[in-house]
Amino acid sequence: MPEHVAAESMHRHRAHWWSPDGARLLAARVDERRLSRLYLADPADPARPPRAIRYPLAGTANAEVTLWLLGLDGGRTEVRWDRAGYEYLTAAGWDGHGPYAAVQSRDQRTVLTLAVDPADGATRVLAERRDEHWVELLPGLPARTAAGALVDAADDGDTRHLTVDGKPVTPAGLQLRSVLGTDGEQVLFTASDEPTETHLWSWDPAAGAVRLSEEPGVHTGTRRGGTLVHTAHTPGAPTGRTTVHRDGSPARTLVSHAETPFLTARPELLRLGPRELRGTLFLPAGHRDGDGPLPVLVDPYGGPATQKVTAAPHWWDLTSQWFADQGFAVLAVDGRGTPGRGPRWDKSVFADVATPALDDQVEALHATAALRPGLLDLGKVAIRGWSYGGFLSALAVLRRPDVFHAAVAGAPPTEHRLYDTHWKERFLGHPDEHPERYDAASLLPDAPGLRRPLLLIQGLADDNVLPAHTLRLSAALLAAGRPHEVLPIVGAGHSPGDEAVAEHLLHHQLDFLRRSLDLG
Repeated sequence: MPEHVAAESMHRHRAHWWSPDGARLLAARVDERRLSRLYLADPADPARPPRAIRYPLAGTANAEVTLWLLGLDGGRTEVRWDRAGYEYLTAAGWDGHGPYAAVQSRDQRTVLTLAVDPADGATRVLAERRDEHWVELLPGLPARTAAGALVDAADDGDTRHLTVDGKPVTPAGLQLRSVLGTDGEQVLFTASDEPTETHLWSWDPAAGAVRLSEEPGVHTGTRRGGTLVHTAHTPGAPTGRTTVHRDGSPARTLVSHAETPFLTARPELLRLGPRELRGTLFLPAGHRDGDGPLPVLVDPYGGPATQKVTAAPHWWDLTSQWFADQGFAVLAVDGRGTPGRGPRWDKSVFADVATPALDDQVEALHATAALRPGLLDLGKVAIRGWSYGGFLSALAVLRRPDVFHAAVAGAPPTEHRLYDTHWKERFLGHPDEHPERYDAASLLPDAPGLRRPLLLIQGLADDNVLPAHTLRLSAALLAAGRPHEVLPIVGAGHSPGDEAVAEHLLHHQLDFLRRSLDLG
């Protein structure tokens, strides 16, 4: 099994890879004994002992990850590299040219791609990537073609290129999102020249880079042996559409039996302000121009790794539309740090994960009001979010109460030293070396300044954003005499899994927003 930071932060969701002939195995061995031991208790059942977990808190030791060549006869050979200098195993695999691995330094500024000798576990460097902030890890990389050409990525200026044997093969302005695989000398990948759309692309030495998808939306796929399977999530296909293209045969669309949501989202895509922030605006069903200003619900995620604003339908659009249908103008905005707009955009949150994101939400709100005069009631503005979005929501009422009048913060990481090594150190560095960055991003010192309604929601079994985040902020607010509300969810992890709880949680948030904005 992959260690916590690999699964959460590196796009590495497995820890073993078969050789092509099925005779040997490349496997990661994960030793978590040196990780911090934390405890999650169930306050609803005081007779149950706390659950112990191993968690790599920022600035503390990581799991010790080694890589081994295993034979079916029981033989094992350790793969050797400078593990002291490169303690993160970010990717690995075994193709027709042998086993390989990618390893990363603790500061995340260097990644080495290694060829592994299957006989004795020795390694040699195939490629090295460096970046002054961090080397971005993309799904599917590194990879190799049938001829052995190394497929990887490179950041050049404001473009993230696909590279083959170290040479960029995609044009400036086209942002590589993922590599889906190789078939012979062809490389199948996804990329964006407009951040709200992700298209399916192919590259080979003869044709170069060719776009395979046309409709606006988010596209993905796979290709083997001349057969392409293409899945499109477009505005006209709320449950997705998968088509099989086979050489010499007509395309065939697979029949989907997925249930069509009974609620139809009606997002309006916007470009907002001088940064052309991408946003989606949701209005109540039947709303007409001149109906009067609406209370506003800002509904972002707003942080690295996740976009909410795309041309494809998502479940979170249905949630935003549901809130809109209760009488709100709902605005979701992807600010600086969110994916799809190139390396400079991604890394504009380096050393400060709070200020740029919050400034962009404020800018987008005011730009929307200017774009649609009379639509928004800027005297009644709330914000809600989960995880990083929960942090951003609490941050908004603490630091910009002049703009935001109420907040719902679900599972908010309020004290970043309590989050994991790979994720937090990527943006803020090591807390022993840059304590001021962690202090500036912490919400606890802001607690005495709260003067707006704040609802904190926390799953008590959350082993990703630990309950301590919410409880420490609540304690700081109480010590400062600042009224607030806390909704603990017994037995829930990072998000509630029980359907009834999830449903009633939405109604509870709605009731809080109506009370807090005095909507009756």
